[in-house]
Amino acid sequence: MKYEIKYRPSYGYLVVTLQPGESIVAEAGAMTYMQPSIEVHTRKRKQGLLSTIGMTLLGGQSFFVNEFTATSGPGEAGFSAAPLGDVEVMEIRPDKGFIIQKTAYIASEQGVNLDVEWQGFTKGVFGQGLFMIKVSGQGMLFINTFGAIDKHVLAPGEHLVVDNFHLVAFNDTCSYQVTKFGGWKETFLSGEFLVTDITGPGEVYIQTKNIRELADWIWKLIEPRIQTTAR
Repeated sequence: MKYEIKYRPSYGYLVVTLQPGESIVAEAGAMTYMQPSIEVHTRKRKQGLLSTIGMTLLGGQSFFVNEFTATSGPGEAGFSAAPLGDVEVMEIRPDKGFIIQKTAYIASEQGVNLDVEWQGFTKGVFGQGLFMIKVSGQGMLFINTFGAIDKHVLAPGEHLVVDNFHLVAFNDTCSYQVTKFGGWKETFLSGEFLVTDITGPGEVYIQTKNIRELADWIWKLIEPRIQTTAR
């Protein structure tokens, strides 16, 4: 499957070219256009019913996905996600999976599996609604970030402490521990809250912008108007 990522890093946009018989699976609502030679079929996620419900209610993913397949000839399709930011491709192999933030998923090849039934998810260890999804299998995975992508490659035993709202993905070869930021004073007054201490070997992907900070900034602009209207 051929692909191109356009307009990065601020407005990352995924364009794939499928040959007859090739398919790509995408999150519901991610498609922006497709050529007539591509057929789309909407289906439930491949996991069992309980897993699908878990992905929907807890993982933040839709109950259904769309499968795009080129039929009568080669076809092109475009995909994007809501946040302003970059798009990245990851190669998933049996010996190289990833743990990704629930909102990062855009699309993947058919051999890629998304799973919420793993210990880190079921315990909700990332907190603050930042549930993560374990990705395994074989194929390409496409993710989006809010802001640009900052990639770190950790050597065995090397540590990196990441704010949870900036954490996008890391290899499942890494070990991790979610902790509060410093003592209780630092946790509540620093604005950092929970962080993840990740230990290599593996890759870590960080987004340069923070969606929570954007929401706070927007609220500061509209709060005076709301208070004035409510009086």
